[in-house]
Amino acid sequence: MTDTEMRSRTVRPRSDMPLTLTETGPADGRLALVLHGGGGPATVQGIATHLAERHGMRAVVPTHPGWNGTERPDWLTGIDDLALTYLHWLRDEGHRDVLVVGSSVGGWTAAEMAFRDDGAVISHLVLVNATGVAVPGEPVREIFGLRPDEIAAYAYHDPAPFAVDPATLTEERIAAQQANLAGLRLLAGDPYMHDPKLLNRLGRVRIPALVLWGESDRIVTPAYGRAYARAFARGRFEPIAEAGHLPHIERPEATFAALDAHLDAHAGAGSAPVRRS
Repeated sequence: MTDTEMRSRTVRPRSDMPLTLTETGPADGRLALVLHGGGGPATVQGIATHLAERHGMRAVVPTHPGWNGTERPDWLTGIDDLALTYLHWLRDEGHRDVLVVGSSVGGWTAAEMAFRDDGAVISHLVLVNATGVAVPGEPVREIFGLRPDEIAAYAYHDPAPFAVDPATLTEERIAAQQANLAGLRLLAGDPYMHDPKLLNRLGRVRIPALVLWGESDRIVTPAYGRAYARAFARGRFEPIAEAGHLPHIERPEATFAALDAHLDAHAGAGSAPVRRS
């Protein structure tokens, strides 16, 4: 097996909480935890592969409990529960100097983790079109109840290459999508896609925080992203042109170039000056 081949394992931060992890990259590489959004782990696997190949990292993509048919204990009902679960796993295994990357609600989870960690385990944070905060005048678009094609129209700069004919979907695929959406609603539906207290708390996060944002996102707008970045003590906003809610899928080269520049600039040091857009 090569370093860039994927391998899977299951861990248990609690006896009733099995976590499915997919790992890419050298086993002795610096750990990168890559957290997916509502679309599931496949949506962020490209980020993990890039981190493994370009930076020699051991990139881990968990499947959030309840996604893709995995178990979800009854007590896991919010993003804060998810954040603590991942922090407990990192601490149980003794990880340090961890890069956490999160897309959409995975970004929200990453931000909640960073606030609670206080720099003990996580050394760098990257949010990609993250939800999770309340920004006056910039609400997160309501997606529950929308058809997949309607969501795609808001999510992509150009939805045409990503359009899926519903007639081609199997019953199993439809059921899995519905189950994932139900899991998203449970964890992030009330209050809708945010923690009312989180934005005000992020100033306590003093590690470097890169906020990448597809400029054409109409689920969470660039103005929302800029406010997110300003909330961090060392936040930086980086827009990605001609991309929407998943810029790492729609414009991977531009997204990874911005990610690489940030990681290279902060390699081996946690005291770089504040940069804001």
